Amino acid sequence: MLLQSTITCPHCAVAKAETMPTDACQFFYECTGCGVKVKPKTGDCCVFCSFGSVPCPPIQALRSGESGDALRTKYSASVVG
Repeated sequence: MLLQSTITCPHCAVAKAETMPTDACQFFYECTGCGVKVKPKTGDCCVFCSFGSVPCPPIQALRSGESGDALRTKYSASVVG
């Protein structure tokens, strides 16, 4: 499971590496370059799925067949130990 994604602003093309939340989709992102509040493209659950180099963890889990509970357990174990 990848937790880092480089999000690229569709307005000014500034790219920044961000850590994605593991238990939710992030609907808004404020660009550090131009200050625009970016929203996902129609049909995408979050800004990482629309403008990131890696889709969000819930979508990664869906694609790999993992449940949300398995994802949270795996993430918690990697943070603790």
